[in-house]
Amino acid sequence: MSTEGKLGARIRKYREQLGLSQEQLAVNSGLDLSLVIDVEEGTIYPPIGAIIKLSRALGQRVGTFMDDQNVADPVITRAGQVEEETASHRGAKGHYHYYPLGKGKIDRHMEPMFIRIEEDEIKEVSSHEGEEFIIVISGKILMKYGKEETILEKGDSVYYNSVVPHFIGAIDGPAEIYAILYVPI
Repeated sequence: MSTEGKLGARIRKYREQLGLSQEQLAVNSGLDLSLVIDVEEGTIYPPIGAIIKLSRALGQRVGTFMDDQNVADPVITRAGQVEEETASHRGAKGHYHYYPLGKGKIDRHMEPMFIRIEEDEIKEVSSHEGEEFIIVISGKILMKYGKEETILEKGDSVYYNSVVPHFIGAIDGPAEIYAILYVPI
């Protein structure tokens, strides 16, 4: 089963256990019904902001939907052993390529990731509960935070409250970042 299919099946399972319809989950998460349906059917892998909103609406941590196995502490991720989980935005292959770094740690409160970002003309902001910390590894990143815009370059970092509408995207070519997301349950 594809990554998209596994994620969708897990979301459907928890939604059904709570006795929620897809419409109710869409309302509770603040997402479009069409996105909820596409995610459950495995036709797209949503951006991390949408996964956070779905996990909150279902009362689960983000990793519940992203992990395939449980690993004893400490979780060590070796270079070259990280599997990509790509986000599909607007029904097409995504501009964000996620490489989770904490998979398997069942009691985690943070979501560490390596993310490759391609340029995208559409710069949609998102917001969700929690905090984010980002370090730019290569390329240039446009960060929109509220009404402010900042360019981040290799070695720059930013730590912010993710309830404020924000956007992180590559400019002038692809970029790579390490991101750590904290989302309270």
